[in-house]
Amino acid sequence: MKNKYLIRGSKKKQNRVSVILITIVLVMLIIVVSVGKYNISKRQAEYDKKEARLMEQIEEENKRAEEIAEYEKYTKTKKYAEEVAKEKLGLVKEDEIIFKEE
Repeated sequence: MKNKYLIRGSKKKQNRVSVILITIVLVMLIIVVSVGKYNISKRQAEYDKKEARLMEQIEEENKRAEEIAEYEKYTKTKKYAEEVAKEKLGLVKEDEIIFKEE
């Protein structure tokens, strides 16, 4: 009869050890998953900031492209040609009078 009781007692110890080991493994898994989730959320926040900056740059470049298109239209007008002729080439219209300072 003693052997029966010893076997039962050792099985209980094995069960306790197994439960403790399983608990330790589960706790370790929870820790690993939590750290991974934290790292992913941190990276996601950085990507969101980067995306916002890039969207601002896209908007600025679109505005700049519009300004360039407007300036291109302006350079094809008669008014622009007259301004360039006056400022850079020193030309005047036939009916204009030029006064120079002495």
